[in-house]
Amino acid sequence: MTNSEMVGDRTDISRATAVRRLLHPRSIAIVGVSSKTQSASHILLGNLISGGFRGDIHLVGRSGGVIDGRPVLQSVDQLPEGVDLAVLTVPAAGVCEQLEACGRRKVCAATVFAAGYAEVGARAEQDALVKIAADGGTALLGPNCMGYTNFVEGFAVSFAPSGLLPRVQKDGRDPAFGVISHSGGVASHICQAIAACDVPASYSISTGNEAGLGLADFLDFLVEDDVTRGIILYVEQFRDPAAFLASTARARVAGKPVLLMHPGRSAKAQAAASSHTGALAGDYAVMRTHLAHAGVALIDTLDELIDATEILARFPDPPTKGPGMVTFSGAFCAMAHDFCDDLGLDIPSLSPQTTASLKPQLPAYVPPNNPLDLATQSLWQPELMRIGPKALLDDPAIGSLVVAITVGGSPNSMKFLAYLREAMEGSTKPVVVSIFGGTSPLPPKFLEEARAHHIIISRSSERSLRAIARLTFYGRALERANSAVTPIPFPSLPSLGIGTQPEWLGKKFLAAAGIRVPEGTLATTVDEAIEAGGRLGYPVAMKAQAASLAHKTDAGGVSLNIADDAALRRAWKRLHENLARVHPTLRLDGVLVEKMVSNGLRLVVGAKCDPQWGPVVMVGLGGIWIEALKDIRLLPTDLCESEIIAELEKLRAAKLLHGFRGTPPVDIDAVAKTASIIGRLMLTLPEIAEIDINPLFVHNRGEGVTAADALIITS
Repeated sequence: MTNSEMVGDRTDISRATAVRRLLHPRSIAIVGVSSKTQSASHILLGNLISGGFRGDIHLVGRSGGVIDGRPVLQSVDQLPEGVDLAVLTVPAAGVCEQLEACGRRKVCAATVFAAGYAEVGARAEQDALVKIAADGGTALLGPNCMGYTNFVEGFAVSFAPSGLLPRVQKDGRDPAFGVISHSGGVASHICQAIAACDVPASYSISTGNEAGLGLADFLDFLVEDDVTRGIILYVEQFRDPAAFLASTARARVAGKPVLLMHPGRSAKAQAAASSHTGALAGDYAVMRTHLAHAGVALIDTLDELIDATEILARFPDPPTKGPGMVTFSGAFCAMAHDFCDDLGLDIPSLSPQTTASLKPQLPAYVPPNNPLDLATQSLWQPELMRIGPKALLDDPAIGSLVVAITVGGSPNSMKFLAYLREAMEGSTKPVVVSIFGGTSPLPPKFLEEARAHHIIISRSSERSLRAIARLTFYGRALERANSAVTPIPFPSLPSLGIGTQPEWLGKKFLAAAGIRVPEGTLATTVDEAIEAGGRLGYPVAMKAQAASLAHKTDAGGVSLNIADDAALRRAWKRLHENLARVHPTLRLDGVLVEKMVSNGLRLVVGAKCDPQWGPVVMVGLGGIWIEALKDIRLLPTDLCESEIIAELEKLRAAKLLHGFRGTPPVDIDAVAKTASIIGRLMLTLPEIAEIDINPLFVHNRGEGVTAADALIITS
C-alpha cells in the first residue's frame, strides 16, 4: 500500500497522515493500565509526564480507579472518538480485542508492544491483527516494538524509562538525524552514541514486525521533516523493497543522506538454480547492489555507523575522490597504504601543481607526497599543520582529509588545532583528526576547542579511514544514482517463449542484441550436420537442443573438437544414444553444430531478476572456475562501460585481464560492452528472468568476445 492509499476502510486518513499523527499525537490513550508501578503502562505514563507531553492522556484499565490524579476508564469504548494514538500495553492474548475497540472509536493509530507474533512463527496471529486494524481504519505500529521517541517535542512512547529528554532545536542549527530500527536496543545505542558526538536525534522509531506501518512510511516522514537532516537505518528484513527504494529516491532528491546497517546474510538459502548466475547472485548480495546503486550509504558495523554519521553531520557532501592524509609518522604512511588497499580505497597522488606549491614550503627532507609525512619538523614548525592540510584540501584530486598525529603537550596541541582550523577555512571536504595513543588522556583545552568548532576527533586511525572509505563509496554511488540515464531499447529481437529457452534460440537472441556467438546451424539429421560441418570448417562442436535440457553435458549431449565427417557421424550416434539412455522421452529441437571457439580467457556474464529487488548483472571468472572460486561482481543494470571496467578490475583474477605469465592482454572493453548489453536487455525486457553466458571467451585485446554457451529463462 502506498502513502496515497487509505488506512483500512477510512477514506479520510492516508498512511502519511497516520504517521504524522502517531509521531505528533494530540491525544494518547494508554490501554492496559495496571496498578503495578513498574508495569509498561506506568513507565509509559511517566515518560509522557516527564517529557511534558501537552496533549490529552487517557488511561484505560479493567479495574478502573484513579492513577496520578487521572481517571482510569474501564473500556476503550469509553474513549472519546478520534484519539490520535492508542498504546496497547496488554499481553498478546488481549491485543485483538482492544484493537477491535480502537476501530469502533475511530482511533487513528495504535502501537503494539506485545511480542509473540511472526517473529516466533505465529504468522496467523499477526495476520489477524493486520485485518482487524485494516477493518477498523487504525494504522498499526508493531507488534513486537519498543515504540518511539520524539526528540523534537521531548517525549517517549516506550516501555523503557526515558527520563528528561534533550529537545532538538527547530531552527535548523542542529544537524539532527532520524533513527529507524527493527531493534529498539540498537536504536537506543545509536541515539546515545551520536549524542556523544554532538549529533542529536530527531526521532527514534522502533518498527518491530511492521505488520502495518513500515520502514518506507517512516522514512518518507523523515524525508519531509524540516528538523531531520539525515536518516540512520538498522534493518533486519526488507518487507517491501519497492516501497523502500522509492523512499530512498525521495531522500536523495531532498539531499538527505540515508545510512543503512543490515546485518548478516539472508536466512533463506538461495533456491537451487539452473544457472551459475541464479545460484551465485544471492538475496543479500542483490540487496546490497540495488541499495548502493540507489544512493544508500551501506555500513557494516556499529562503529562505522556512528563515525560516518558524525562526519556527514559536519560535512554533508560525501567525498567522491580518495582521501588525503597528513601525519608525523613515516610508518603510518606504509600502514595506511596497506589498510586502504584492503578496503579498496584509492589514495590519490598529489597533482603537479600541489607538489610544486608544497616543495618550497616544506623542509628539504620532507617529500610532498600523499600521505604527507611532516615528520618531527612539525614540533619546531607547527605552522606546517596549516601548510600541509591546506595544500591537500585544495587539491582537486583529494576528496577528504585524515590527520593522523600525536598531539603532544598542551601548547603544541593548541597550535596544531589553530593551524588546522585555518587550513579548513573555505573547504567543505570532510576532515577527521585521528589522535594516536589509544585511550591516553588528551589536554582538556584541546578537546574543548575541538568540540567548540565541531572538529571531529577520533582515537583510531583505522576507524577514521574505514568511515571515510564508506562515505567515499557512498559519494560515488550517489553521483552515479544522480546521473542515471534511461536505457535505449533494442530495435528488433527474436521472440522468446515462456520458461527456459534452448541454446540455439538464446544465441540467436543475443546475436541480434549485438553479442557475438559462434557461427553455427541447427541440424535435425546427421546429413544436415555433416553439411554444416563442411561449410563451417572443422573442428566443430555439436550440442543437443531442447528447452528442457539445461544441463547438456551431464546428459552426454555435447561433443567437442569434432575433426571431420566420419568423426561427426560417430559423435552424432553417440550423442543420441546417451540422450536415449538418460532422457528416453526427450524430444529435441535438433542438434546445434558450431565452429569451435578459439581459445581465450573464460569469463561469465549473466543477469538475474530478483523477485523482490529487480535485475542485477553478474561478471566474473567463468568456465570450471566459477563454482570453485566464485570470483564475481554484481552490478546494477545501467552502469556505463567505464564503470563496468572499474568493477572488473576488482575481481581477484583481474591480473588475468592484462596478461599473465606470457599470455597477452584480453579485450576488456568488449567484456564491458557485453555486460552493458545484458543490463539493457534486463531493463527493457522485464519478461527476462535470467541470462547466463558461461563461458564467455574473451579474446586478445581488440579481437572481441564470443558467447560459447548461453541460457535465457523468461517468466
